[in-house]
Amino acid sequence: MSGRDLFCQPRRAGRGAALTLLFASVLVAGAATGSFGDPDRKSPSPSARSTPAAHRETVTDAAAEAMADGKSPMEAAERAVSRSGDRWGAVYSQGEYEEFEEALDGQYTGVGLWARRERDGRIEVTRVQSGSPAAAAGIRTGDRLRSVDGEKVDGRPVTEVVSLLRGDADDAAAGTKVSLGLERGTRAWSETLRRAKLSTDSVTVRKLPGGVTVIKVAAFTKGVGDAVRTAVEQTPGHAGIVLDLRGNSGGLVTEAATAASAFLDGGLVATYDVNGAQRSLHADPGGDTTRPLVALVDGGTMSAAELLTGALQDRGRAVVVGSRTFGKGSIQMPSRLPDGSVAELTVGHYRTPAGHTVDGRGITPDLEVDAEALERAETVLSGLGDPS
Repeated sequence: MSGRDLFCQPRRAGRGAALTLLFASVLVAGAATGSFGDPDRKSPSPSARSTPAAHRETVTDAAAEAMADGKSPMEAAERAVSRSGDRWGAVYSQGEYEEFEEALDGQYTGVGLWARRERDGRIEVTRVQSGSPAAAAGIRTGDRLRSVDGEKVDGRPVTEVVSLLRGDADDAAAGTKVSLGLERGTRAWSETLRRAKLSTDSVTVRKLPGGVTVIKVAAFTKGVGDAVRTAVEQTPGHAGIVLDLRGNSGGLVTEAATAASAFLDGGLVATYDVNGAQRSLHADPGGDTTRPLVALVDGGTMSAAELLTGALQDRGRAVVVGSRTFGKGSIQMPSRLPDGSVAELTVGHYRTPAGHTVDGRGITPDLEVDAEALERAETVLSGLGDPS
């Protein structure tokens, strides 16, 4: 199965809004695409108008008619998607979609800052990517971001702040300038940076004092599955592993399956349907099936990350700790519109190996905790004991 997971807001709040989620530590998530083939668009019967193929035809026809009338195909497609009730359907400009494709390849154009909004509305830098323009300028974790290109950012959603940093409104390219207003303690200053094409750090590994290895997967971008397998292989002895999927809202479905292969000796990962055709996704044989494993999840764990969680839980491979996951188990496929824009439309849903539906329900952890989830995960691992 070739595919990707596309997260977009149910009602698109603005150009590129969904895309910026990737760089606010909530990666775009969503769908399976690539090898499914095109739906049959020939002479659908009236009763088939509610099928995925008919939904796709309705949207593309609306775009074509608008273009013939000298109107915006993209706006017409957005209206058709909105009327359809397709919660996860969305329309992207050609530039947005190209940017999205880059993101799934593990690249983005920006300055290398991660940020969060504090309770008082302040925007605080939470991470600075090594080798990025922000790192070269001496910006540090804990610095306060006051403005971007003269626009104050206090109180604004992080997604909007990230969009400003990336220059989404102007489709800013690598090399373009962005001015930041910053504060550190009593010092306030400005920095002008040049955006650059950067690689995302989707997998990070750290060891806790007690010997537990934490593998944090921020998103399932290209190469992440192999990175997870490498991290597992390099974990010493029979040390327990926490697979931290909190805030991971998806990515490439194939990468999630490869990550599952790190912990399973083959077998079913998920079943899914595309335009009514039933299919299945399997892990490769040879994974580590004995090492104690906890999957850590929360309400920001979505789609491909839920697919992986469901597989590990249903197969009895991991104890799932945290809070109920988001509940996005739908599959989207892209359709190119006459003006080059792209409509992503829902064509099916996936289920866990035990047949559980994820969409709208999420996955319930084996141990539900909100606070100190990582500490509880460590406790669970200690109870699982040494497999040797």
